[in-house]
Amino acid sequence: MFTIEKMTEEMRPEVLPMVDEFYQSDAVSHGVEQEIRERTFADAVSPDPALEGYVLKEDGRIIGFAYVTVFYACEVGGRCLMFEELYLKEEARGKGYGSRFFEMVMKERTEIRRFRLEVSKANEKAVRLYRRLGFEFLDYDQMVLDR
Repeated sequence: MFTIEKMTEEMRPEVLPMVDEFYQSDAVSHGVEQEIRERTFADAVSPDPALEGYVLKEDGRIIGFAYVTVFYACEVGGRCLMFEELYLKEEARGKGYGSRFFEMVMKERTEIRRFRLEVSKANEKAVRLYRRLGFEFLDYDQMVLDR
């Protein structure tokens, strides 16, 4: 049985190794320091709504995690939900769990005007999934300035 739950502090020992695997995979363009990965987890389980963490479970076992954040997007005149990260263990892939996670969030978050995510065009399986869910590529690049 597949379920989705809010992430809690008690899940740290199971989630952080998956976060480590995520940042060593082809899904990301660069690694992220351990301190930042741990701070992100702490923020995701804190009462601050800026970052929400979820775990995906199969028969009660954690088989994946996701982070989402919400911000206002002027170009759509409303709130935008960013799917920051979604990771499934190898044995849980190809079972439709990623699709079910996206569909659950999109159905429950009726106040959201735009859903957004980042993906490398080289990650063909992910691109197929996201296109099937209705996502399309934006025509501009992003720039960043980190502190």
